[in-house]
Amino acid sequence: MKKRKIGNSDLVVFPIGLGTMGMSEFYGETDERQSIHTIHKAIDLGVDFFDTADMYGSGHNEELLGKALKGRFGEITLATKFANKRGPNGEFLGISGKPEYVKKACEASLKRLGIETIDLYYYHRVDPETPIEDTVGAMAELVKEGKVRYLGLSEVKGETLKRANAVHPVSAVQSEYSIWTRDIEEANLKECRELGVSTVAYSPLGRGILTGKFNKIEDPNDYRYYLPRMQAENFESNKKIVETVEEIAKSKNVKASQIALAWILAKGEDFIPIPGTKREKYVIENIDALKIELSKDEISELDKLYAFVKGNRYDDYSMGNTLQ
Repeated sequence: MKKRKIGNSDLVVFPIGLGTMGMSEFYGETDERQSIHTIHKAIDLGVDFFDTADMYGSGHNEELLGKALKGRFGEITLATKFANKRGPNGEFLGISGKPEYVKKACEASLKRLGIETIDLYYYHRVDPETPIEDTVGAMAELVKEGKVRYLGLSEVKGETLKRANAVHPVSAVQSEYSIWTRDIEEANLKECRELGVSTVAYSPLGRGILTGKFNKIEDPNDYRYYLPRMQAENFESNKKIVETVEEIAKSKNVKASQIALAWILAKGEDFIPIPGTKREKYVIENIDALKIELSKDEISELDKLYAFVKGNRYDDYSMGNTLQ
């Protein structure tokens, strides 16, 4: 197993990371004890790249990682994010990239995590009212102060990335990317590669749908219930995409989720998927994707599926905040 370098940094990580958002909210019930056990199991299996954000659980997710990784931060690479503001009751208050907020958010994250330095600090969503140069300038100050090692962006266009990188080197861009979400191939992949910036792929399993384990989403407490791609006739059509992934998986005697991850890994060593899960067994399944080698014909067949996806990946409001 060959580790992957994160952009222009000295961070070298396991090829598959762990997204921890669902351990705090969005995907139904959570169990802190189980989540901590899953994190520890992931480390035991070699996973050393963990992804969180200050908005996940309104700070709870960072506190959870602070507990789970106490005494082990030297073994792992930690990424967190800022910009999405939330109120005391979890309400969403908009996006801020204002320099004074950047510093305030970083201090709060450091305190919740119980650390002095964040390995990779992402600008989670772009604030349209604040020039990217101002935001990244404030992030660069955090690097000078030793509070952050490297900088990242999330959901940005290539043009925005170039403007940001001109202020301070950007090491990674976190983007939604999977067999059925490939917007970045037009939006920023060219610029990422020109600048030597890694793509950290979130929701690489299509928010779990590409695992083939869901026939419908019926729980209103599950964030996916409100996503256009998961609703009514869109979902019925999109399940045909999942069936193709399952057919290839069956032919290789593996899981559909493993095929979805192997497809991303095959796109280049500048891709690092971070599938999220709350359970140990899925961490194990995800890691086993590293054993799978897809043929050119299989990759080509999977590539074609994107053309048949129906529905946006977010609602209209959230789509307006992506790829800025």
